[in-house]
Amino acid sequence: MENIQLLWESTGIYNFTGPQIIMMLVGFLLLYLAIKKGFEPLLLVPIGFGAILSNIPVAGMADEGGLLYYLYYGIKTGIFPLLIFMGVGAMTDFGPMLANPKTLLLGAAAQFGIFVTLLGALALNLVPGMNFSLSDAAAIAIIGGADGPTAIYVASKLAPELLGAIAVAAYSYMALVPLIQPPIMRALTTKEERSIEMVQLRHVSKTEKIIFPLMLITITTLLLPSAAPLVGMFCLGNLMNICGVVERLSKTAQNELINIVTIFLGLSVGSKMSAEAFLKTETLGILGLGAIAFCIGTASGVLMAKLMNKMSDTPINPLIGAAGVSAVPMAARVANKVGLESNPHNFLLMHAMGPNVAGVIGSAVAAGVLLSLVQVS
Repeated sequence: MENIQLLWESTGIYNFTGPQIIMMLVGFLLLYLAIKKGFEPLLLVPIGFGAILSNIPVAGMADEGGLLYYLYYGIKTGIFPLLIFMGVGAMTDFGPMLANPKTLLLGAAAQFGIFVTLLGALALNLVPGMNFSLSDAAAIAIIGGADGPTAIYVASKLAPELLGAIAVAAYSYMALVPLIQPPIMRALTTKEERSIEMVQLRHVSKTEKIIFPLMLITITTLLLPSAAPLVGMFCLGNLMNICGVVERLSKTAQNELINIVTIFLGLSVGSKMSAEAFLKTETLGILGLGAIAFCIGTASGVLMAKLMNKMSDTPINPLIGAAGVSAVPMAARVANKVGLESNPHNFLLMHAMGPNVAGVIGSAVAAGVLLSLVQVS
């Protein structure tokens, strides 16, 4: 009888707690959104499953000695986000941005939401139950860049205890780009502005494409060393793709490597979605601030594009400013789709890729600024 009692006490049913059940349901919800709705399935599937595994009682998969515990070292050391950045760089074409360098300003403007949210996170300390340090606020603010790997990298350095909530918020808002951005874009522009047709982009030579990543990492190293890991891996991936002499390495970075790391990254993030770390008042604050940051970033890009259109000799469609957030290439596709609604002959995709790529660089630079800011303080 005693053995039966011990067997019963070792089962999951006996050891389940209410918070663990809630977090497992959150994991199942993420799987539903990924599989049924198609919301960032490459990340939400492993994140959701990781959340389920980490909340199984007694199994200890996220505890010391468990699989998820050791996988998390890839995030703790920053290796996984950096390898993802290398893969993204290998899949990125700087051509549209180099053909129209003014789009760099749009990518920079779209990062405005990050710094507004930094102040917003600190202001939330006035709300009972909220308690964010400067490190926490900086980690939360980067959600506004709509760049998952950057958000995870910064959170792992500044606020590892908030990693689960920040990662879920970042990838959720990336997945919701087609729902969040269009209303903001329409509200801030007229039909005439959305119908503006932009001139054909010039051809960018291979030499320019090779020189740019080398120039970018050099400038970053000199001015903002804390952003060098993110920008450096991004530039390495891009250089491998564009130089044409390491095709095997480029294809590996774009496919096998980034896919394997994505699985490990997702499971590691899910392992931090434990009931103790996730079911807090602060989590609601993080999700709310993330939404505000993303909306401000979108609006800032559109308003900057409107300003540039008034000052520029060549027409600029304000919609491409919304692509300045780092959700590549979703934000560019959304800008193109909204443009086609007002003018069926207006194809903005390649024009929008300029600020979209600039946004990736902008979010990495913003991350470097935040890391430096917290280190100095």
